Amino acid sequence: MTRPPGRLAALLARGAFTVTGEIVPPKGASGDPVSEHARGLVGYVDAVNLTDNPVASAHMSPLAGVIFVADAGIEPTVQLTARDRNRLGLTADLLGAWALGARNVFCLSGDPVQVGDHPDAVVVRDLTVGDVIGLARRMRDDGTTLANTELADPPRFLIGVADVPFAEPYDPSRLESKLDAGADFVTTQIVYDADRLAAWADVMRPRGLFERAKVIIGVTPLRSAKQARFMDEKLPGVHVPSPTIAALEAAGEDAGAVGMDLTVELVGAVQTIPNIAGIHLMAMGHDDVTRELIERTGLFPRPTV
Repeated sequence: MTRPPGRLAALLARGAFTVTGEIVPPKGASGDPVSEHARGLVGYVDAVNLTDNPVASAHMSPLAGVIFVADAGIEPTVQLTARDRNRLGLTADLLGAWALGARNVFCLSGDPVQVGDHPDAVVVRDLTVGDVIGLARRMRDDGTTLANTELADPPRFLIGVADVPFAEPYDPSRLESKLDAGADFVTTQIVYDADRLAAWADVMRPRGLFERAKVIIGVTPLRSAKQARFMDEKLPGVHVPSPTIAALEAAGEDAGAVGMDLTVELVGAVQTIPNIAGIHLMAMGHDDVTRELIERTGLFPRPTV
């Protein structure tokens, strides 16, 4: 395999601690919100994920978001779910996303439609998420589609997948099957407990995870005790330690500032865990939060390629 040519791939290959961000395309037909968010992140992140109908709710296509992010000067990562497309659509979108400037693809099963705004939607799921990973890898490494059609200009994506280290129970074989299919990097569910993350890494290290893929840790600063309790109780695989919730409760109106302080400490602790390759910051559209966190953790300016 020839190394994918993007910025994120180059930084991961040389062992730099990477920073990725996320933009949720709007529930509307204007690209201005995507452009505005992207401009706010220039210089602070190495790549930006464009989400694909998150929480099974209809948004602007992530492919449209790709071009606005690329035009702003950030490397786009396109998310594609198996939920909404058959193999024809997935092949077409992989080709289109590369043409528009995406250099990384993030392969997901997709949230269940029952939780979204179209609960009666027909789920496609022609391919499993492992099949989607394999399709992206085949197009890149073999230059062919699932129909054995030769591609004149194959897309050469860095291929990413999700994992939930604090799932109960945690089944490492689910992640390993994605790596077997061809994934290059892993982005985790949101993490608030660095000690528990280190314990997970210690379990996964003898299984060869860190030799097989780069691991990026999901991070989201908390803004209130109410938000912390919701994430702890309602989001699968998210564990917010009770001292964190107590600190936010005690902070009252200053909970946002305390949440930022705690996240700065968390990122510092994550950086001390051997083999962790970076953080993925989900700031829910608050670009000022992203900039403050990256500056305070010493991760600004970002390295050149």
